Amino acid sequence: MVEGARNHSLSLAIQFRNGTMSNSNSSDAPHKSPVKKRRFLTAEKKFQIFLEAQDVSKPVGEILRREGLYSTDLARIRLHVKEGALQRLSAKPGCKQGQVSTDAYQAIKHELQEKERALADLSVELAILRKKTNGVSWDR
Repeated sequence: MVEGARNHSLSLAIQFRNGTMSNSNSSDAPHKSPVKKRRFLTAEKKFQIFLEAQDVSKPVGEILRREGLYSTDLARIRLHVKEGALQRLSAKPGCKQGQVSTDAYQAIKHELQEKERALADLSVELAILRKKTNGVSWDR
């Protein structure tokens, strides 16, 4: 009998540790709290919340309760807005230089080498023609 009591208290301790502790007297299944789904806000919604929080006529707590957010979430949104604004405002005017893929880079490099070879050949031909024409007069 003592062994059975010890096993029962051990199983209760395991259930308590796992979060599945239930009343052993009730015949109902253990009540589980619903798992909250993670909520993803769009960038537009985050910016709208940011603008509303900046308005001094509305209490920030009311906005956070309505949207189901914490103050840390609002602080993170404010930080993202600041980073985005600084990044956008620090951009220099003109065209942006984008990244080129390795294949495109190799193709451009090969094309440049071919053009350099052709230019070298043409410069050799020009030098030969100049040598030939230096001794001959064009007046003939």
